[in-house]
Amino acid sequence: MSYNLKTEPIIATADDLRRICQARLAKAPTDAVFSAHHIPARGDHDLNDLNDDKDIEAGLISDKKTPKPAAVLVPIIARPAGLSILLTERQKDLNSHGGQISFPGGKVEQADNSPLEAALRETHEEVGIEQKFVELLGFCDDYQTVTGYRIVPVVGLVGDGFALQADPGEVANIFEVPFEFLMDTSNHRKDSLIWQGKRRHYFAMPFKTHYIWGATAGILKNLHERLYG
Repeated sequence: MSYNLKTEPIIATADDLRRICQARLAKAPTDAVFSAHHIPARGDHDLNDLNDDKDIEAGLISDKKTPKPAAVLVPIIARPAGLSILLTERQKDLNSHGGQISFPGGKVEQADNSPLEAALRETHEEVGIEQKFVELLGFCDDYQTVTGYRIVPVVGLVGDGFALQADPGEVANIFEVPFEFLMDTSNHRKDSLIWQGKRRHYFAMPFKTHYIWGATAGILKNLHERLYG
């Protein structure tokens, strides 16, 4: 692994990625990550005050004491031109986060034995990547959303031979973004909008016609901090 003058690791190959992930990512999620007593490490609260009881009572935000368990896969692919991260565009007519850019993943079901199992199952269902093609690299910090989901991000290296097949009921588009682009802090923005009468702030990483924002951008920001911070 080579280093620049700022002693930041240069992650250009699958082997570079394996080494730095082994050193800097968690080997497993925090114990009792979905417990009501667990304080989430990261989330929409990073840029917003989400402790407003009036907002909770009005239904503007969810009571953080009752998290909804979720898990996503951050799928990194080693291409000849370099590493890339696979993302999806959700169908616009979905009740939850329609049209937004997201990682493959979703709710942790009762039949799932772990967040890892949930992330891999959802990835297969949504984009067709089978578990056998995913090499586990580690876990980012858990992420709490304003809508009450507590997400465990699983980082995986997707090996050769996989085939993509989008679930037409959930996924409108599957695309890749260069890893280097998403890990470049000059592409990390802090944007805001008025939602339910209040200004809410969030991270954003626009790429071509894709507006990557919210929890997805927040998890990518945490991945950068984990690998380079």
